[in-house]
Amino acid sequence: MRDRSLLFLYFRKPEAAVLSSRHFHHRPIHVFLEPGSHQKKRKSNPGISARSRWAFGTMSVNSGVENSAVIVLKRAVELDENSRFLEALVCYREGIDLLLQVLKGTKDEKKKSHYRQKISDYMDRAEQIKRHLEQEKEEGKYHNQIKIAENGTGFSYENLFKPYLNEMLTEVWVEDPYIRQVHQLYNFLRFCEMLLKGPCKVKTIHLLTTKDEEHGKNQQISALNEIKESLKNYGITLEMSFSSSIHDREIRFNSGWVIKIGRGLDYFKKTEGRFSVGYCDFDLRPCHETTVDIFHIKHTKKT
Repeated sequence: MRDRSLLFLYFRKPEAAVLSSRHFHHRPIHVFLEPGSHQKKRKSNPGISARSRWAFGTMSVNSGVENSAVIVLKRAVELDENSRFLEALVCYREGIDLLLQVLKGTKDEKKKSHYRQKISDYMDRAEQIKRHLEQEKEEGKYHNQIKIAENGTGFSYENLFKPYLNEMLTEVWVEDPYIRQVHQLYNFLRFCEMLLKGPCKVKTIHLLTTKDEEHGKNQQISALNEIKESLKNYGITLEMSFSSSIHDREIRFNSGWVIKIGRGLDYFKKTEGRFSVGYCDFDLRPCHETTVDIFHIKHTKKT
């Protein structure tokens, strides 16, 4: 028997072609991935809110690719609704790529036509977000704020910085007074590793921090020198400098992004033990409460 399940996602689309630099004006439209699925009468589920049923619906997936598309596009819609547009754009693009794979593996012409239309809808939305972000960056108005709740999870460096990593990124400045203790030095190393794995082509990392006079200056310098030598193997230069007067925590990319984290890189909590969940995977590591502010400027300070 043919699988008659569906993917029913909420899709927000601006009414105007030219968007306000401050607000999006949305109107909801239904996006179905199976032809004719909008005509099917669905039974109400008392355990799910009406908005959730209307927004996301259900689908039994035929493949891992379809399942991934559901997850990524659902996340894109959630981010879009919460005005986290850059992150939404990344998810829309990933979701579109997954739907293109689904389309490629679909033989039914009616389904293929319907998939193409829905992919086109998502591409239109992604393009509108892209233009909106470019306008805000051009006007110097871009500001996004992410609040990390106490014991919040899902905020590894990969997840937090991913939207701001691209091939234009070649130079990074890290100003953080607390790259001193062992766990803080490991945090900095993880940040550097994240840059290595990303699509960026980083050649130079500048670190400005304070010297650890309390816990052992030699340990701090030795660890940083080891990181420096290791980065050389990947063609990256680490330039270190120290100041006893810095207090602000700021990360700058020469692509124009400025990320200010209230607690700097040291926002992860210690796990209960070395064999506790979250010890290795930092997406599962509980966090301290903090705020992340992201800005974009045309010119990044060079010193």
